[in-house]
Amino acid sequence: MAALHDKGTYYFGGAPCFDGRGVSPEEGRKRTVAYSILSKHDRGNDGKNLRISFDSLISHDITYVGIIQTAKASGLERFPVPYVMTNCHNSLCAVGGTINADDHAFGLSAARKYGGIFVPPSFAVIHQYAREELAGCGKMILGSDSHTRYGALGTMGVGEGGPEIVKQLLEATYDVAYPRTVLVYLTGKPRRGVGPQDVAIALCGATYKNNFVLNSVLEFAGPGVANLPMDFRIGIDVMTTETACLSSIWQTDERVEEYYRVHGRPEDYKRLEPEEGAYYDACVEIDLSSVEPMIALPFHPSEAYTIRELKANLSDILRETEKSAEGKFKGKVKLDLLSKVKNGKLHVDQGVIAGCSGGMYDNIAEAAAILASGDIGAGYFGLTVYPPSLPVAMELMNNGVTQRLTAMGAVFKPCFCGPCFGAGDVPANGGLSIRHCTRNFPNREGSKPAEGQLSCVALMDARSIAATARNGGVLTGADEIDYESPEEIERKYDRSAYDRRVYMGFGDPHPEEELKLGPNITEWPEIPALKENLVLELASVLRDPVTTTDELIPSGDTSSYRSNPLKLATFALSRRDPMYVGRANAIAEKGKGEPDGELLANYEKLGVTDIKNTAYASAIFANRPGDGSAREQAASCQRVLGGAANICYEYATKRYRSNCVNWGMLPFNIDENTDFPYEAGDLIYVPGVRKAVEAGARELNAKVLSGGKVTDITLKLPELTQKEREIILEGCLMNWYSANRKRG
Repeated sequence: MAALHDKGTYYFGGAPCFDGRGVSPEEGRKRTVAYSILSKHDRGNDGKNLRISFDSLISHDITYVGIIQTAKASGLERFPVPYVMTNCHNSLCAVGGTINADDHAFGLSAARKYGGIFVPPSFAVIHQYAREELAGCGKMILGSDSHTRYGALGTMGVGEGGPEIVKQLLEATYDVAYPRTVLVYLTGKPRRGVGPQDVAIALCGATYKNNFVLNSVLEFAGPGVANLPMDFRIGIDVMTTETACLSSIWQTDERVEEYYRVHGRPEDYKRLEPEEGAYYDACVEIDLSSVEPMIALPFHPSEAYTIRELKANLSDILRETEKSAEGKFKGKVKLDLLSKVKNGKLHVDQGVIAGCSGGMYDNIAEAAAILASGDIGAGYFGLTVYPPSLPVAMELMNNGVTQRLTAMGAVFKPCFCGPCFGAGDVPANGGLSIRHCTRNFPNREGSKPAEGQLSCVALMDARSIAATARNGGVLTGADEIDYESPEEIERKYDRSAYDRRVYMGFGDPHPEEELKLGPNITEWPEIPALKENLVLELASVLRDPVTTTDELIPSGDTSSYRSNPLKLATFALSRRDPMYVGRANAIAEKGKGEPDGELLANYEKLGVTDIKNTAYASAIFANRPGDGSAREQAASCQRVLGGAANICYEYATKRYRSNCVNWGMLPFNIDENTDFPYEAGDLIYVPGVRKAVEAGARELNAKVLSGGKVTDITLKLPELTQKEREIILEGCLMNWYSANRKRG
């Protein structure tokens, strides 16, 4: 389904080739769509490092409170570009009394005070609002959510942690090394029963585990693009985040032009396509006609199988998934998928079609067509549908889709992202949910393994979810069902709900108004600057191949506390290493005041002499941390608890590494061939760390005290920009802005 070419690729005559025909890679890079957009937004001029200013910004109610508080502490006076605050994450108001509604009141007050745009709860999920109201060909949007992807609309979206939004609000730039660009060449036409999630899972399965497109821009082109409706393109595009790429962009055509016309913004359309001789660092070829209905088994979108393959090898594949879970949960809870196999068939407990990937009009209409000659039944299996915005929900109602699905037993719910991160439709213990949403990481369905609960999610397309529903919960691919596809309709967009209720305040700030601060909304604690020397005590050592941001700071009910840094920090690593918070707090206490006898003895073994100028702080080690969400709290919670560094072989995403830097934590690497046999409680002494950061040193010699013995270790700090070094030296981004204001 997907062929990978790990070599330079040119684009001539609408097809990839490996002969430049006299065009150099340097010149060819300038002929890509990605280059045309990045260069337009670049405020630098060295050709190697980008300094990007975005056209607009967008956040949701898990992140915008912390962003505004940070920007306010750093001198924010007004929003310089359109900044949209949606309310699609903390919308249930089910945890902590008034705190979610308090955050919403804060968001509206911030929009009024600084001149922003506020979308009320249940009106739209973050990315659908951006598609409908912000996107434009050639534009760039920065969002504090990892699935900020609008490439199918000719818009480069980048998902980063909140501090990068803060930088834009303070009119600083997003700084990143010029990324690789990878061509995704599409041919053919999807067969009936195959949807966007099937293509997306195939793409993730081909590229994630081998880092094929890590931190790259994916550029979609080829004759197959024209065979995809807009909702189909959007559904593939939003899932590119799960390949670990940086951003995405697609060639545009008449379908994109029609999308902007329907949405009342024809001026935002522009033809975008690679020029002759465009050069890419690699190429992924996908024949859409070869894609089959797919399933991504727990616990990652890259655990990709065709449904046909899974059904043919059911016991073997499920047994391997169970073994993987046993290693992940260390035997504390047991994943039992084989018990769901009855008479050779896999029985599923729940289906969900939701949000920015699954809740698109075409997906839901196709699901209704598949269920037209059946119903869900009165068994354990249930089906829930979440449209992505009120305009889409109204279109579904006006065309009778909602009524038809409801009559068949499906339940429609508000425009809410909950099922994607564990805050809605949590399955029963032991349950298997099939979902057309973006992620199926551990706990993303809302279970709590530390408390003996475990359920899980497999990702599928809405079409195969509907086919499974029609078959009473027995896993079924949509290509196994005989159904009539819905007729193409003239799409309509009714934004009247937005006109009446969305606060459109950009360009009209009211600085005299006060922010509405509920009792849970607290300021950030004081963050210390980097001292001359550093002793790190390991508070957690994680040896999983990848550690997700959901494991670093759980989603779901904990999300309600994201406007309270101290409260939220108590949940850090709680579902992965429940001892971490206690260890980190104990380490922080040791670092206060004069060191005691035991610590002095350890200092002597390590060769620490300048105690006054030596900080004592915690650190975590993980093989490859930071896959998944852009939320900066994965790093800030460690910092609030006294963390000063992460140590790893490789950071899973650029955005998590950026979050570490913006919160003043040293993003150390070690060589991939270096053994790391150390455990929680071991000490690492990094002498002269401040001077090393100031000088831009790429390697630091350190010492490890483990089991009473001292050994040497080399820590690496590659690719720190001047601004990143300054932020780490000051202690965090807030401190850096404060210091710059004092300087003048």
